[in-house]
Amino acid sequence: MITTIPGPGLAEFERAREVVARVARETPMETSRFLGRQLGVPVYLKCENLQRTGSYKLRGAYHRMAALSESERARGVVAASAGNHAQGVAYAARELGIRATIFMPVGVALPKLEATRSYGAGVVLEGGSVGETIDAATTFAAQSGAVVIPPFDHPDVIAGQGTLGLEILDQAPDATTIVVPIGGGGLAAGIASAAKQRAAAEGRPLRVIGVQAENAAPYIASLAAGEPRHVPVVPTIADGIAVYKPGELNFAIIRDAVDEVVTVSEDDIARALLVLLERAKLVVEPAGAVAVAAMMTGAVTSDGPIVAVLSGGNIDPLLMQRVVAHGLAASDRYLTISVGLPDRPGQLARVAELLAEANANVIEVLHTRHGSGLQISEVELKLSVETRGPEHRASVVEVLRRAGYDPKVEAE
Repeated sequence: MITTIPGPGLAEFERAREVVARVARETPMETSRFLGRQLGVPVYLKCENLQRTGSYKLRGAYHRMAALSESERARGVVAASAGNHAQGVAYAARELGIRATIFMPVGVALPKLEATRSYGAGVVLEGGSVGETIDAATTFAAQSGAVVIPPFDHPDVIAGQGTLGLEILDQAPDATTIVVPIGGGGLAAGIASAAKQRAAAEGRPLRVIGVQAENAAPYIASLAAGEPRHVPVVPTIADGIAVYKPGELNFAIIRDAVDEVVTVSEDDIARALLVLLERAKLVVEPAGAVAVAAMMTGAVTSDGPIVAVLSGGNIDPLLMQRVVAHGLAASDRYLTISVGLPDRPGQLARVAELLAEANANVIEVLHTRHGSGLQISEVELKLSVETRGPEHRASVVEVLRRAGYDPKVEAE
């Protein structure tokens, strides 16, 4: 029953909304016809990537810090984060007039570092991993008396994030399913608890589905075990949700309020990010695109209107470049082939002519006499070309084969 969900009650979420509204904007709810055609139901995109600081994290950070006593505020706050939480805490601290120290890993993406500093926080670069950075922040808090602002495992943080759930139901009152990214679980716990309590009060059903990256999915193992479990985290482009263990309170809420947790692959995430760029004209970070990825793969379906939460848009332009390229390859829109050719004039031109006839745009060419297994009279031609999808990709290869060549398709 809804009344048994641990953590904040509906009245607490409503009060949190009044507090959070001082700094957080009501982000747009967009309609996606492209995804709607795929799923056969209306699809809405909750654009928290357009929130101040670029993610939902501001909501929980501000709500937690607004609840601090005067003596706690005087001691300052400290947080450890590689990105979105850091910016949320820094912005909230500036608005509340609280001194903030943010510990970030050495090598953190420059845009995230500069954004955090621009909000007025003191930034300390320490640790080669987020775990080491958290340890450094904990030591600093013990020595200085600064109040630690946790990224997800605190009732005030969960209440702040849950304001997004109330906003979703105001903007899409016909929604039957909400799909939300899960890292430590603050966002999913808040949205699921607030939205389901609101839906229950209105006497209607509502499903909430959580999505994790395959390479960082502690909730799958933890829910199966019935308690939070530590899992190894393999590197993932969705670094914003790469958490090795659920929060204790977050786990309890998600266990009771989230209907299902699914995972998506790195390729799935890259394809979703590309679709959001091309079809919705939205810049979304990989962690923020996992809900759309789950829809596109069929891991999530619905018999009524469905909302995908785009949780953040803070992506390093260099990572964006790599992810877009990966997404194009995963969508069969890049093709890399190797072709053995006789070492005589005109062969390169002939292959280029065939590719032009097949309407394949050449991106990169490597022409070498030094490939392994080549005869003295042979050269190897490696080409990267743009294609329009699986059928066009296959037709390009077939054009070369009909011309007498033996193209070898390379794995992306």
